[in-house]
Amino acid sequence: MMKTASTLWRDNSKQQVTCIACGETFDREDAREYDKHGDRWNREGKSFEYLCKPCHRECCHQNRDGLEQVLVTAGGGRTDRKTFLRRFCDLMIDNNNLQ
Repeated sequence: MMKTASTLWRDNSKQQVTCIACGETFDREDAREYDKHGDRWNREGKSFEYLCKPCHRECCHQNRDGLEQVLVTAGGGRTDRKTFLRRFCDLMIDNNNLQ
């Protein structure tokens, strides 16, 4: 039997996921998908991170064009805090000078 998007979602509804903001574990149905590349509708070959509903409500939902790429380029999650912040600030200054 071929699975449709709706049956795949139901199959995963009892899955446990961890909120990337607060670290709590929740049932998948009590969480919101987060796609750091900004295209959560293109699901082919993707894995998603999750936010619990309270953390999702606290997020700023304003346009953030280019922000994720700057975070990745600055080494977010892969380098120490001081290095990341220095790189991030340098990239932001460079980006603002280009506009």
